[in-house]
Amino acid sequence: MTLEAVLAALHLLAILTLVVFLTSQAALCRSEWMNAAVVERLARLDILYGVAAVLVLLSGLARLYWGVKGPGWYVSQPLFHLKMTLFVVMGLLSIWPTLVFRRWRKALRAGGSLPAPEQVAKVRRAVMVQSHLLPVVAVIAVFWARGW
Repeated sequence: MTLEAVLAALHLLAILTLVVFLTSQAALCRSEWMNAAVVERLARLDILYGVAAVLVLLSGLARLYWGVKGPGWYVSQPLFHLKMTLFVVMGLLSIWPTLVFRRWRKALRAGGSLPAPEQVAKVRRAVMVQSHLLPVVAVIAVFWARGW
């Protein structure tokens, strides 16, 4: 039981860390706030967001394989598959902003140019879609935990 509690706590900490960095990206990715420091910070936050996503995945896999219920129980649950699908969708949606943040940082370092407001708005939309999918994943987890 102690292992189950530790695995659950690690998974929750990883999820909360992911929330912090995704929220930070959403808050900073605004054309009216865009400056050199924000471009650099967005690139760093994106790296941390990626690390947090990997930690969520690894801690979830640890729960799947070493948890009390075992892989057989998890893979037989439809909500598990829905939750994992949405997590993968979030990961796929994060690729484009990652590439754009890197491009912005490269352009800033090369010539001091900041991104155009229209481009910032597009990237912000992509980040916001991810940030709106995350609570859906959490709600699915709550219903799943209650036996749906």
